Amino acid sequence: MKYYMQPNKDLWTGRSSNDQLYLHEKIICHDLKRDAFPDTNKKSFALLGYACDEGVRRNHGRIGAKEGPDVIRKMLAPLSNHFSDDLTILDIGNITCPTGNLEETQLETSNCIATILKNQIFPIVVGGGHDLAYAHYNGIKKQFPEKRIGIINFDAHFDLRVVKDQGNSGTPFYQIAKENNIFEYLCLGIQKEANNRELFETANKLNVNYLFNTEFTLLNKDEITKAVDTLIDSVDLVYLTIDIDGFSSAYAPGVSAPSPVGFSLNIALETIQKICHSKKLLSVDLVEFNPKYDIDHCTARLASRLIYSILQELQSI
Repeated sequence: MKYYMQPNKDLWTGRSSNDQLYLHEKIICHDLKRDAFPDTNKKSFALLGYACDEGVRRNHGRIGAKEGPDVIRKMLAPLSNHFSDDLTILDIGNITCPTGNLEETQLETSNCIATILKNQIFPIVVGGGHDLAYAHYNGIKKQFPEKRIGIINFDAHFDLRVVKDQGNSGTPFYQIAKENNIFEYLCLGIQKEANNRELFETANKLNVNYLFNTEFTLLNKDEITKAVDTLIDSVDLVYLTIDIDGFSSAYAPGVSAPSPVGFSLNIALETIQKICHSKKLLSVDLVEFNPKYDIDHCTARLASRLIYSILQELQSI
């Protein structure tokens, strides 16, 4: 594992207790180069960092997202631990991109995700740029080649740009579509002004289902439910990817591409709950958090609470 960095225990700090009252006391740091995955019947999750923003740089975005995974860990650490003893949460470190070779980083990430899934552990991957999605999907596909995989993306952007020379943070779903006969993709939160006509034409040619940010609201829950149910019913497994820049900058100022007209936390949490309880959700990632532009850790706290909420929902089923 050329680009692997072992987990940093120093990120997991906070108040101390004798009864694992805080999340940092529950987290198990797990070095993939040294340790075998624990053989356990417990429900297990693995937190993997994708410390890479080379794809964002190639896409002319604001770099800094490679620092996101470790900052999110720091925000998770002091949260109260309300998880059962039967639930295991591993921090398995980061995959990095020190040389700018995005393709090698993506391949290593794919292999790591496939290994996590092979060990019947649920991956929660934290970016980094949205080029992670190409690696993440390929990791799932490697482990489940015969399964029909659906993608649900919370995002302001389609990320369906045509690849010119090299992939980037704007091309992952186009790459997935071109390399797979089956492409089931639902995008929630699309902003018309952030996607040009060619991107809408590509989305329509690929039969992408999407709702605009003005439709992804609490006032439109019936239509959202219908769109989510349609995707879930048509596939065997669901991969959920959450682009933090889809949220309004009131919630998420620290992202690669901020916007004041994004969606709210409440509708995101309600939709996440529904997806988790479908029993088809296999893997999750959060991308495009950029701590360089965050204000008072607002975006980092949002990302950490999203992860916490996903863990809570999945623990309950």
